[in-house]
Amino acid sequence: MPRVVWPLLDQQPMVEITLTRTDGQQVRRQLLADTGAGKGQDLEDLALAEADCVACGGFQLNPVLLGGAYTGSHRVYILRIQLPDLGFDQDLAVIAVPTCPDGFEGIAAFVFLNRFGYGNFGNPTQFGLETP
Repeated sequence: MPRVVWPLLDQQPMVEITLTRTDGQQVRRQLLADTGAGKGQDLEDLALAEADCVACGGFQLNPVLLGGAYTGSHRVYILRIQLPDLGFDQDLAVIAVPTCPDGFEGIAAFVFLNRFGYGNFGNPTQFGLETP
């Protein structure tokens, strides 16, 4: 099983993804790994800054109505999301949000994290994902 781990960011679990901008440039984004964000049957995997969604040429879907940390109506985009070390490369539904959690560039929601095995794998200073 391939596995990738990252150090905690400000003592919180982090996942790093790669996005591809419309000019072809790949950019990395550090996301808060939040198992409490969303539900297992949600269609949206991630929340990213709206500027990233636009810069990556995401295909816009109908908005969604959210409660919790991001209340109200938010645009949803289809974006190419990569985790190169795991061989993950898929188009996913991403919620565009006006701000991200302090120190992070978005949120990896439960439905995204649940695609993988996840945890600290015995090291409390890290968080990681592995393919099943």
